[in-house]
Amino acid sequence: MLRWARAWRLPRRGLGPSSPSFSRVPVAPSSSQGGTEPRPVPLSYRLLDGEATRPPLVFLHGLFGCKTNFNSIAKALAQQTGRRVLTVDARNHGDSPHSPDMSYEAMSQDLQDLLPQLGLVPCVLIGHSMGGRTAMLLALQRPELVERLIAVDISPVESPSSLNFPNYIAAIRAIDIPDEASLSSARKLVDEKLSCVIQSISMRQFLLTNLVEVDGRFTWRVNLDALAQHLDKILNFPPRPETYSGPALFLLGGNSQFVLDCPQDFMAAVRDFLA
Repeated sequence: MLRWARAWRLPRRGLGPSSPSFSRVPVAPSSSQGGTEPRPVPLSYRLLDGEATRPPLVFLHGLFGCKTNFNSIAKALAQQTGRRVLTVDARNHGDSPHSPDMSYEAMSQDLQDLLPQLGLVPCVLIGHSMGGRTAMLLALQRPELVERLIAVDISPVESPSSLNFPNYIAAIRAIDIPDEASLSSARKLVDEKLSCVIQSISMRQFLLTNLVEVDGRFTWRVNLDALAQHLDKILNFPPRPETYSGPALFLLGGNSQFVLDCPQDFMAAVRDFLA
């Protein structure tokens, strides 16, 4: 049975609510200068209200995802726990601004800027995949902002080389969609093109949630250029000198493709943690 561990040290390397409030920001470039902290961008979010005396829940989505991935579970947890629940679009995803910087340091800095502004610290930080690594880094950098950490289907070590994200991005960028096409026909066209590279229907449907029509033209909500340029960083965890000793939970899928190559000592620690 899954349970909380009293403490978990991240490896030093590899590693009934009221009406919701919304924030939607325009696409805008952002940059950081070498040797300085990344410049935060104003993230789009959805906040479900609840008791301010209890640590809020903050959900971070994975690569190609967005805050709406957690709509059902966020609403259910807000109702069942009475806590405030925040879902966030990472930079270059959903309704958040596009930026040429797609490092975990930049994504962590975005949250370090947003969470105190909203009065949501310390929080229970729940991250899936890419969001899980962002959560881990934030816990290492600013442990006082994190009451508990939950990493879903991801570890702080290098992702398996068998993942096909580079091919996914290349295939998406190669598709030319006629301006006169309807949204349904555009999605059908993209699905047919991607089927040559992506066999999974559910994965293609997931990627298609990023295809939108803006001012009569089809575009992708995700910043494909930034993802392609920084994909190697996204598939790895930045080495850090700190450790995080707060309560943490790692949830690993039985058929997961993301944690196959974990060192034995890490996997043994995870098994002890889940015992």
